[in-house]
Amino acid sequence: ARGAAGPLDRALALLSGALLALSFPRYGHGAVGLIALVPWLVALSGWTGRAGHWPGQSASRGAWLGTLTGVVFYSGTLYWTSDTVGTFGGLPLPLAVGAAFLLVLYMSAYVAVAGAVTATLVSRLGWVGLPLGATAWVALEYVRGFLIGGFPWIPLGNTLIDLLPLAQMASVGGIYLLSLFVGLVNAGFAVMVMSTPRLRLRALAVTMVFIAVPAVWGAARLGDGRLLSAGTAVRVGLVQANVLQVDKWNRAKAGEILQKYMSLSTRAVEAGAKVVLWAESATPFLFDEDLRGQTQVRSFVQALGVPVLFGSDEVEREPEMRFFNSAFMLDGAGATAAVYRKMHLVPFGEWVPFKDWLFFVKPLVEAVADFSPGTRVTMLPVDGHMISTAICYEVTYPGLMREAVQQGSELLTTITNDAWYGESSAPFQHFEMAAVRAIEQGRYLVRAANTGITGIVDPYGRIVTRTALGDTTVVVGDVRFLQERTVYATIGDVVAFASGLLTLLALLAATLRRPWPSSSMN
Repeated sequence: ARGAAGPLDRALALLSGALLALSFPRYGHGAVGLIALVPWLVALSGWTGRAGHWPGQSASRGAWLGTLTGVVFYSGTLYWTSDTVGTFGGLPLPLAVGAAFLLVLYMSAYVAVAGAVTATLVSRLGWVGLPLGATAWVALEYVRGFLIGGFPWIPLGNTLIDLLPLAQMASVGGIYLLSLFVGLVNAGFAVMVMSTPRLRLRALAVTMVFIAVPAVWGAARLGDGRLLSAGTAVRVGLVQANVLQVDKWNRAKAGEILQKYMSLSTRAVEAGAKVVLWAESATPFLFDEDLRGQTQVRSFVQALGVPVLFGSDEVEREPEMRFFNSAFMLDGAGATAAVYRKMHLVPFGEWVPFKDWLFFVKPLVEAVADFSPGTRVTMLPVDGHMISTAICYEVTYPGLMREAVQQGSELLTTITNDAWYGESSAPFQHFEMAAVRAIEQGRYLVRAANTGITGIVDPYGRIVTRTALGDTTVVVGDVRFLQERTVYATIGDVVAFASGLLTLLALLAATLRRPWPSSSMN
């Protein structure tokens, strides 16, 4: 490997970070993701500017370049966390920015490891190390999804939701297949940039065919559209009450808030809705604790005559006091049909990891409610069919939706309160991650959000309808109860496991051979 990463390498790493940020909403487009990693891969390859001569970097330099890319990438996509923890966590601006930057550094650590692995593989195995670097990226995304509770926000493959024919691959291998595909396309373009003219044309041709084949298959799948007429139709009503976060627990406004939900629900049923969804923590009181409020809701649902799903915090007093973020399903008679307790809690929102170490953000630690996670997926009955729900951020966990479908869920729902994030990129990122779940499982997905984005996604990831942020409105639309399972619903995260195994085997092979002679690419 050549000397220390120079200014050009650092500039290329920073450029990739910016391109990655521009691959996600609200200010970017997913197509950018197909080239976003190319500058970073060129830097990791130690390319000298001479065709076919790219000796690679050391692992430490690869980690440093990965850190630079990750910091720009996640600063550009997670910037909204500073405002959230500052406004609702009680932190002064400098501490809020510092806390957000800690999250950025944590996320960047995974890119740093991917950079170290890729640089090592290129220096030892030559151009083969670039596509193998894509498997390392995927394996690390999977680890990020469960380590320390998990934070699977904006995986690389989610960029393809803007390119729906390609996104259909999620029905086969899930989000991790999409991430692997994006990584491999970037590797192909990187090889093209650095190769000799003859190999450049070959690399371009292979990469374009690699894109075209799944695109043609995906377009055919979209055109077939048989899931749009399968199963049993049902009309849903989704209430977006648009309650500001500062008003949510204001007792003086509790009656007004509840009345708003009731009025919008009535409109939905008048438009033909057979089941109604409210947002996460919709009731301005603890549903199980406030008998007056509970009676009012049950009486309203009984008069409405259709099932209603809504979120409310729940208290369990025995054997010890515990709080849950829960979803209640009331049947058409107003009785509780099922209760689901949120399993994946938001770090620094519903629980604080390493709270004993984070003494410098004490106001945030004290402001965060200490919720307990639920332990199982719960089916919610609707007129002889079973549906499931994910509460807020846990819709980013593909395994949760897969488990629900394995238990018989025929319709995916998610209820959320994105009022915490204002008009930042977060609600847009959140909505698009939910859309991928619909493709993975071959199910309609309906989403009720307090301040938006509320909407309906069909089993192919197409947006049937969506609201604007900040509107007070109700969405009524037709979806279908579906039972057929996708390949991904059957095999799960095989792509992630295979990527991890292949990365380990590649690293083992790399340690057993001398550095790749870069002249062989000439």
